[in-house]
Amino acid sequence: MPIEQETLPAGESTEGETVEQAPQSRHITSPSLKGNPDELRDLEAGLDKLQSDAHRKARIDWTRIILPIAALLVLILAWQFYVSLGFKRRDQVPGPLDVLGQFGALWAEGKAQEAVWTSLQRGVIGFLISVAVATPVGLLLAQVQPLRRAFGPLISGLQVLPSVAWVPAAIIWFGLSDGTVYFVVLMGAIPSIINGLISGVDQIPPQYRSVGKVLGASRLQMALQIVLPAALPGYLGGLKQGWAFSWRSLMAAEIIAVGGTIGFGLGSLLDQGRTLSDMATVMSAILAILFVGILIELVVFAPIERRLLLRRGLLAGSTR
Repeated sequence: MPIEQETLPAGESTEGETVEQAPQSRHITSPSLKGNPDELRDLEAGLDKLQSDAHRKARIDWTRIILPIAALLVLILAWQFYVSLGFKRRDQVPGPLDVLGQFGALWAEGKAQEAVWTSLQRGVIGFLISVAVATPVGLLLAQVQPLRRAFGPLISGLQVLPSVAWVPAAIIWFGLSDGTVYFVVLMGAIPSIINGLISGVDQIPPQYRSVGKVLGASRLQMALQIVLPAALPGYLGGLKQGWAFSWRSLMAAEIIAVGGTIGFGLGSLLDQGRTLSDMATVMSAILAILFVGILIELVVFAPIERRLLLRRGLLAGSTR
């Protein structure tokens, strides 16, 4: 039978003797750090440095603005230097000032604004539709093994198929209308987003699903609350690639499918410059296409990716 022992207040004993109370330690009790103030100070300084580095990362990094501008200036100077050597005629290889003047003329006519707005609107709408279609399909293929084995090779094949190959078929099916453009954009973006999401799901540790099953998560809860958040890095990579494919597909469709009710986009402006043998217009359209693609990357995808890496503690070792 266990013997109950009376708990005595601090400073007293059973025989009336005074027991000295041990002072409470305010230091870390790790064997390697106990009684070594220098190591404790080094540890505290290291933790403070990590915290200050996190705050420093949150501030504006001016190198992200200065370095791209410097690189752009170097390329423009190299371009002007090549033109000044006179290897090609100015009508074939115009200089930066010639292209800038032509773009200013197109802007004054209103063609530049119309082309940029039309293509940007089509690209964003087509990309959003692609995300809405590809996300549930990708989750379904990633979760159901027979479906993935059946349709996975087809999705991969559609991803490597050049989007320009869909333009003739789309013209036959939809005519010279916006339906042709959107169909080509969807066929270029959807396979990339699906494969990116599947790749992200494949990188999820199996313990995540096990925990979800233990907690009683349904299939829908498992997909939306466990699998999709854990697969965000791969999913984001698929979204970036999907946007790149949709933007390229859009340009291919606008270059080939001209006329009808399609309207005037950057691809149409590029084809118009080719038809008129106006290399300044061609270069203006190319630079506008490049500028819009870089702008979407810097304004939309780069902040999202940076925030994702920061929340997962991966930004410290990244070069972003």
